[in-house]
Amino acid sequence: MKDIRNIAIIAHVDHGKTTLVDQLLRQSGTFRDNETVDERVMDSNDIEKERGITILAKTTAIDYKGTRINILDTPGHADFGGEVERIMNMVDGVLLVVDAYEGTMPQTRFVLKKALEAGVTPIVVVNKIDKPTARPAQVIDEVLDLFIELGADEDQLEFPVVYASALNGTSSLEQDLSTQKETMDPIFDMIIKNIPAPKVEKEGSLQFQPALLDYNDFVGRIGIGVVKRGTIKVNEMVSCVRIDGSIKQFRIQKMFGYIGLKRIEINEAQAGDIIAIAGLPDISVGETVCEIGKEDPLPLLRIDEPTLQMTFGVNTSPFVGREGKILTARKIEERLIKETEKDVSLKIEPNDSESFIVSGRGELHLSILIENMRREGFELQVSKPEVIIKEIDGVKCEPFEDVQIDVPEEYVGSVIEALGNREGIMENMVTEENQVRLTYTMPSRGLIGFSTEFMTMTKGYGMINHTYKEYRKMAGNSVGERKLGVLVSMENGQSTAYAIGQLEDRGVMFIEPGTEVYEGMIVGEHSHNNDLAVNVVRGKKLTNTRAAGSDHTVVLKRPRKMSLEYCLDYINRDELVEVTPVNFRMRKRILNTNERKKYDSRKA
Repeated sequence: MKDIRNIAIIAHVDHGKTTLVDQLLRQSGTFRDNETVDERVMDSNDIEKERGITILAKTTAIDYKGTRINILDTPGHADFGGEVERIMNMVDGVLLVVDAYEGTMPQTRFVLKKALEAGVTPIVVVNKIDKPTARPAQVIDEVLDLFIELGADEDQLEFPVVYASALNGTSSLEQDLSTQKETMDPIFDMIIKNIPAPKVEKEGSLQFQPALLDYNDFVGRIGIGVVKRGTIKVNEMVSCVRIDGSIKQFRIQKMFGYIGLKRIEINEAQAGDIIAIAGLPDISVGETVCEIGKEDPLPLLRIDEPTLQMTFGVNTSPFVGREGKILTARKIEERLIKETEKDVSLKIEPNDSESFIVSGRGELHLSILIENMRREGFELQVSKPEVIIKEIDGVKCEPFEDVQIDVPEEYVGSVIEALGNREGIMENMVTEENQVRLTYTMPSRGLIGFSTEFMTMTKGYGMINHTYKEYRKMAGNSVGERKLGVLVSMENGQSTAYAIGQLEDRGVMFIEPGTEVYEGMIVGEHSHNNDLAVNVVRGKKLTNTRAAGSDHTVVLKRPRKMSLEYCLDYINRDELVEVTPVNFRMRKRILNTNERKKYDSRKA
């Protein structure tokens, strides 16, 4: 029987989990000497590579001194918290990676809380020890405080510590930089010594529970999980105990194991192995695969409920079909349904014949789906993200979040004022060497659209992190709407430098000269709180008289750059974002200027 260890790597965004997995793979001899390997090889899709974040949990396996170590690289972002929680059900230990300078952050707290609740064994890796600003001793104290605060038991508080620099591939058991050696052996040895073998039963009837899903066009849905009991073989007939308690029999068509970065086909797996199976087209997270006649379901896994929703619809702008190939409601619906095949936190329901309500775990969760669709050639229009309001015991409730903000001292006043206006409740404030850390609890609604305002307010020096806390009674009504109005084009055509130059003192422009615009498209931000219809396509009237000063070239201010997240954050309820493979455009729901004025006056 082979010796197995199943571990997950958890950390705050950017503390170096994925880089650490790189080094563990490289130094365990998993790759051939002549194999070319990318940086952050676990972040396999394009968006993960560009943004440097892990979106989907990934599985890899390493053989070290006769032990198979299965490693799950988890997302650090709270929007993907459902994945982290279910992964804890598959592993017996975690490597908690903490930045030697930043210390514990909101998502460190979030992922560690999930690990301690699941009762897995922790090992702490203090990463980036080579930073000139590293403060390992204080960081270990912070980690210990966090463990105590989260109610860790005595065994969990005795966590072992390794100091490492994942980027340089060095590690040691001492804080002193001079003890760092180019090896990851201290981490491997620590895993084998401290993390228990899987708590599974080798003998007995089969129990396998998918905790994650994948999808592939050839075999359909794939369930990934740990074999909890017995053995499982390809082509075997098994029964699946569904979430509603019903039983469905199916044949295991394919089974995959993991080694290094490769998913390899296998014929048999035993208790403790992390595997993926295909054969049941609608297998779901939390169901149990058993031997026929010996159905013994495992406890269901909790799946985080969506907290945010937005409408995805067919593009209705005058530019429809110019930049994308896939335009119809049927194609959009098919693509959304395909996404729910592998993402259990996503819910889709029809809104009307041309649009769908898509619910997810947060803005990042939904914007990554939009970004993927855009890259695949879709054109669509999406509404402002709105929180999902629930009625609990007859009271209207909305999601609240824990917010942690780090800012230089000079910006604290304006940040506190802005958070107060958004119904934030201050929990704590700590000052250390002219950096201030503020801890708040506030409605998720108040965070929609806040990050852009926050970045402007702190001139880019501020850091904001937030994680979902709970549903509470609704805060005030004014939270989450943009205070300033917008400049809206009243003509179709190409914008001119002359027209934009005339409008610069009215606000900030989002477009540059030569941009194609249409009536109802948002072209800038008004400096007052009302919307203003403007003509950005007007040319200069040419006469045959030369005026003094007419030969001066117009020097325009730089337009504000708008990313997809910025646009989603920015728009109000009466506005939409048009998304195409080439552009994001913000627009009014009612494009015609006169109709919009009538509608606004009726509403007022």
